[in-house]
Amino acid sequence: MAPTQERRRRMPRAQRERQMIAVAEEIFAERGYQAASMDDIAERVGVSKPMLYEYFGSKEGLLVACIRQARTELLGLTLASVEGVSTAEEALRRGLEAFFVYIDSHRRSWNLLRNEAAVAGQAAMDEIEAVRQQQTAVNTTLFASYLPHLPARDLEAYAEIIVGACERLAMWYVGREDVGPADAAELIMRMVWSGLSGAIATNGDK
Repeated sequence: MAPTQERRRRMPRAQRERQMIAVAEEIFAERGYQAASMDDIAERVGVSKPMLYEYFGSKEGLLVACIRQARTELLGLTLASVEGVSTAEEALRRGLEAFFVYIDSHRRSWNLLRNEAAVAGQAAMDEIEAVRQQQTAVNTTLFASYLPHLPARDLEAYAEIIVGACERLAMWYVGREDVGPADAAELIMRMVWSGLSGAIATNGDK
């Protein structure tokens, strides 16, 4: 057996899976979901097409795996960004900036993966919705920690508003080179923090 083949055979499953996902994300970004083929992905990874199917079941399953990995990475980055913060304003700003830092590392494929989910099928759409729900839950928990006097219903609504704003702004952001993560976070802060701070003041007086 050739040395290269030996290395490929012995690569741990988790590492191989990450490699497949990374290559699939590149090809989906380059060609779009429909035009990308499992043959193309397998060739670039250096594995057989049956191995791709063994790991992911289908091309849609591979796209779902790409989105699921993005969800995991985004959660980790968001939680790390708010460690040690002392105010709701600081937590929100850091969380927003972390989101756009993540988008920065996926500029080429972020918008494509989001749009291609609708083409791929329901499982991919469900995974995109799981990303939204995850970020809403994180925001709601953060708000509840720093703003305990606000009604739970309002906290959930504010969290949904911020997730929606981030998603739409990200679609604009990926096409620009003159806006960085801190700039994007500041744009949302200008829009939402005055309203949140007003709600804090109003409920704090009760």
